[in-house]
Amino acid sequence: MKRSLSLFLVFIISLSGILAACTGSKSGGGKNDQVLNLQESSDIPTLDSSLATDQVSFNVFFQVMEGLYSLDKDDKAIPAIAKGEPEMSKDGKTWTIKLRDDAKWSNGDPVTAKDFEFAWKRTLDPKTASEYAYIMMDLKNAADVNAGKKKPEELGVKAIDDKTLQIQLETKVPYFKELLTFGVFLPQNEKFVKEKGDKYGTSKENTLYNGPFVLNDWQTEKSFQLTPNKNYWDKKAVKLKEVNYKIIKDQNTALNLFNTNKLDRVVLPPEQIDKYKKDPKFQTELQTSTYIIRMNQKNEALKNKDMRLAIAQSIDKKSYVDTLLKNGSQPLDTNTPKDFAKKDGKDFVDLVKTKLTYDQKAAKEHYEKAKKALGKDKFEFEYLTFDAEESKTAGEYVKEQLEKNLPGVKITIKQQPFKQKLQLESKMDYDLSFGGWGPDYPDPMTFLDLWVTDGAHNQTGWSNPEFDKIVKDAKGPLLDDVNKRWESMAKAEEMALADAPFAPIFQKGTARLVQPYVKNFVIHKFGGDTTLKNVYIEKK
Repeated sequence: MKRSLSLFLVFIISLSGILAACTGSKSGGGKNDQVLNLQESSDIPTLDSSLATDQVSFNVFFQVMEGLYSLDKDDKAIPAIAKGEPEMSKDGKTWTIKLRDDAKWSNGDPVTAKDFEFAWKRTLDPKTASEYAYIMMDLKNAADVNAGKKKPEELGVKAIDDKTLQIQLETKVPYFKELLTFGVFLPQNEKFVKEKGDKYGTSKENTLYNGPFVLNDWQTEKSFQLTPNKNYWDKKAVKLKEVNYKIIKDQNTALNLFNTNKLDRVVLPPEQIDKYKKDPKFQTELQTSTYIIRMNQKNEALKNKDMRLAIAQSIDKKSYVDTLLKNGSQPLDTNTPKDFAKKDGKDFVDLVKTKLTYDQKAAKEHYEKAKKALGKDKFEFEYLTFDAEESKTAGEYVKEQLEKNLPGVKITIKQQPFKQKLQLESKMDYDLSFGGWGPDYPDPMTFLDLWVTDGAHNQTGWSNPEFDKIVKDAKGPLLDDVNKRWESMAKAEEMALADAPFAPIFQKGTARLVQPYVKNFVIHKFGGDTTLKNVYIEKK
């Protein structure tokens, strides 16, 4: 996620952006009060790291939880709960990690190696039904444990003692340390989790924290507040006294608050970008989140490959980003974004060939084939999207494009709150669904394994055994042959694009206004969206 859109990845997944600013602090107002006011466009679905699938939850994890390693400002994995670098066997399959002696939970309990062992086994236990369990498949016996073929005790993770964790892998994984920064690999306090049962992670009282902040207040669909964790091992590094998030879905409301000096960061609505381009507070960047339209093959018409190709090639993506977004986003014709995965200075996407460009002529040809094969010339599809105002505008654009370029197609827009939308996608209760993905770790695989057969985030019904095999090999025997692995992954991506179970739309750009007094605000390319641990306020 960056998180289901990772991916995403953190990817809040809506056109209004991932992160912006808002009001909410009652104690702010002083020259250098260490109060940061931010906006989220959706509520937190869960604070249970075994169950989270979305960018909002994983971003909050980065503030209130801490794993063995965390990401620095350059997206490098650095020791967190780990005392230092791992000790690795010669074959790279066994990692031994020493834990800090001073790491504690917010209730005062020490963070131990057993907390990691318990959490990982709980996530992979089939009874937990974790949608993100697949990201742990590098652990020895993980697949069999998750399938119920082996007991959790046989998983390749073991607490040698309270401060020593041993990890066994199926194969050497070059990006495994960065993977350990991701939210699914966080520890859990076994006693607390079992005491809370099904309520764990559903409220501030039913969650335990070991990161820089704790959740001090959480009002469903309204706001949540972070305050410093008094038991955090590195609490001297934490300068902020409050981080106030208010859930606001209208970006113009947030912009008005920013302009009255009550906001610290705000993502600009598309119609306001030209007005603020020369403002000293204006910033723009191309991010690594990608946005697509999933096509559910439970729908008889969408089982037809030509229909899917017709839809994928009927949307003018350049006009989409130039007229609707205007924030630095770029049209996307691939699954993997630009400037994310590189080898020897070469971008992975340059290896990928795709036909999913905007092409009215090709779209019409595919549509005619689909009509002939399906024996009908009228089709109705429901288009699932977010409940933000910008999502409505974008949905209407997609509706206009498809109905104009594919005569006989009728689109009905269905807007849903973030949490409910995720549930509908998980149940595959939709026809077409707009969504995004932010990468979980720095490798093309974080985008490719979205589409494996019956994958937790596939949610389209698409299946290709050859694609599955390439992905499996790229996670195993090909890890020692970097060039062949990249060529194979590019081939796999081409397979998915050729069948079009999804239509790539754009790679996300962000245009925002940022108050200059907010220092050390870190934005990540994968994993959680931000790190607030070292943020401080410095007004002149």
